[in-house]
Amino acid sequence: MGLFDKLFGNKQPANITLKAPLNGELIPIQEIPDPTFSECVLGPTACFKPGTDGTVYAPCDGVITQIFKTAHAVTITSKDKVEILIHVGINTVDLKGEGFEALVKDDEEVKAGQPLIKFDQEVIARAGLSNLVPMVICNPTDFQSVEFTTPRAVTTNDDICTIIPQSN
Repeated sequence: MGLFDKLFGNKQPANITLKAPLNGELIPIQEIPDPTFSECVLGPTACFKPGTDGTVYAPCDGVITQIFKTAHAVTITSKDKVEILIHVGINTVDLKGEGFEALVKDDEEVKAGQPLIKFDQEVIARAGLSNLVPMVICNPTDFQSVEFTTPRAVTTNDDICTIIPQSN
């Protein structure tokens, strides 16, 4: 331990945790019927099978970077600079907003657990589309590692991702 460590402490930044963005089930990404998500093209990905409430919640404190005009997807930048994409359903952009309601707007500050999007699973099902909800960490190279927990039932109170910051 060096003199500066003794005087000032050798503080590493704390790990970052993200909550589940909905109540439902965390499932293996191989079950996503879209290679963009199942092959983690956009970054490390988790996938959720929604329960019955049809609401996406903020997985952390942050700022809404973009709520898509069709309200089928949202991006959030956490206070720790994690860039997160939450995408409701697969190919649901084709619904042109039908069955989706944005509960936030661009540049809005949000708290973990705050509702972001309401979606109607019946509208998605009638269109023959998947209601799976991928969540992607879009800037993983800014961090030492990004790890999602193993598949299981989840609620919005559950930590589902640990992100280790770069060492100083």
